Amino acid sequence: MNEPPVRIYHHPRCSKSRAACQLIADNGIVAEVIDYLKTPPDREELRRLLRLLGMRPGELVRRGELVFKEHYAARTLDDEQWLDALLAHPILIERPIVVRGDRAVLGRPPEKVLELLQGSISVGVDR
Repeated sequence: MNEPPVRIYHHPRCSKSRAACQLIADNGIVAEVIDYLKTPPDREELRRLLRLLGMRPGELVRRGELVFKEHYAARTLDDEQWLDALLAHPILIERPIVVRGDRAVLGRPPEKVLELLQGSISVGVDR
């Protein structure tokens, strides 16, 4: 049985993202690597990723980023507003996100990627 392809939403300057890419390569898998700052997901793809991860938009936000501290730290946003923020500032999207078929994992720590590659994580749920 053929395994579905692996896609990683990657930021080359992020050590966790680089480690996840290395784990994928070490397992003999050639992944589609998407530098999500150069090619950010659109709204529908971001919704799909969140569904597969079983997360809400606010849970995917990198709160340590300067843009978060300057524009969002003191605000309470609903899911649609967080989606708008993630789309306007892709640097806020937590990384790396690794997708295989109908499963996805946030590679923090990078070893979580192994669960996806070995098929031991469950499918995300709609929220």
